[in-house]
Amino acid sequence: MLIREAAADDWPRIWPFWHRIVAAGDTYTWARDTSEEAARALWTNPPKRVYVAEDETGTVVGSAFVTPNYGGPADRIANAGFMVDPDHGGRGIGRALAEHILTAAREQGFRGMVFNAVVETNPAVKLWLSLGFTILGTVPDAFDHPRDGRVGLHVMYRAL
Repeated sequence: MLIREAAADDWPRIWPFWHRIVAAGDTYTWARDTSEEAARALWTNPPKRVYVAEDETGTVVGSAFVTPNYGGPADRIANAGFMVDPDHGGRGIGRALAEHILTAAREQGFRGMVFNAVVETNPAVKLWLSLGFTILGTVPDAFDHPRDGRVGLHVMYRAL
């Protein structure tokens, strides 16, 4: 697998799984009917640095971004987003992207990373904990999950 910075022409290869994941409504707090134009802005607009994971055939199987979570004197705390094409799940792509982003964020001068809204039923919570993130708190009943009803949103943090 190759993980590299995304190029502008990668978006059409990210959008199909981005749309599928957000439309499912079970892991992201974005509107399920987010338009492609709005999605592209959410995922790729500066100051985000976007990365893609390609499999051995050159297929984009995942994407991630890193960006400052705050501004001004707190701009050394990063935020990130991750998506793996559901058709390629279970192959370690999420972990590889996460490890890559943590290294990239550190190299970019970030001192820590925070996730503001991790759906508590998201299987990625286990991955984040295994990578050294801690749950700082949970906003109860904050997310209307399509199958599980109201669930909490975790705020997670890790020093870099």
